[in-house]
Amino acid sequence: MSYHIVIPARMASERLPGKPLAIISGHPLIEHVYRRAMASAADQVVIATDSSDIQQAAQAFGAKAVMTSESHTSGSDRIAETADQLGWPDEQLIVNLQGDEPLMPPQCLNQVAGLLENETAADVASLYWPICEHAQARDPNVVKVVTGRDGCALYFSRSEIPHARNPATVHAAARGQHAWKRHIGLYAYRAGALRSFTAMAPSPLEATEKLEQLRFLESGHHIVMAEACEFIPEGVDTAEDLERTRKLLAAG
Repeated sequence: MSYHIVIPARMASERLPGKPLAIISGHPLIEHVYRRAMASAADQVVIATDSSDIQQAAQAFGAKAVMTSESHTSGSDRIAETADQLGWPDEQLIVNLQGDEPLMPPQCLNQVAGLLENETAADVASLYWPICEHAQARDPNVVKVVTGRDGCALYFSRSEIPHARNPATVHAAARGQHAWKRHIGLYAYRAGALRSFTAMAPSPLEATEKLEQLRFLESGHHIVMAEACEFIPEGVDTAEDLERTRKLLAAG
């Protein structure tokens, strides 16, 4: 299997500005993400950014960094530009590893790439993790996904899906099958599908939920899903997340 990883990173985070260069155990956050990517089976890892500070930091620890437009509104747009700059063909498999995921298990990167490689009818692949607590299913900051019998996504939402009219009954009926699934924002695309995606205008459902993957679904593309082979800790979105991650990495 041959695939590339692109790590989109920008300084202008709304909740934690400058987080790619936040120091964790003596190294910038983005370096920890890069090291996780390098431990995978990917044959190329690239950091895509709109910041010269991030580019310089990346080059200092030996990473390849591509400068992209400041006008991009999503990581997918940034990755599409990177694929164009580097001349990658439409059939190239690309994994989108967010620049705030310093605890990503490398095996999950291989898993999502392999999932797409083996599912030729799909344009995108992604992962989920079971939700066991009803409170988490109701949390709008936790994105949920429901899947069909073919393993492909039916819908993503910040709302509780499926809606449990009786949570106790749902848990009893779905024991071992996990009624709720937390979507993990780790994607594999074929470069051609990614180029098509970025050429489309944002969709109505995407605008409503603020979830760009809904643009794929609304346009008829298939997103194949699988349960992650390892638990994937949450990424760094806030100052509290940063402190939690510092403690986890310091503890080894």
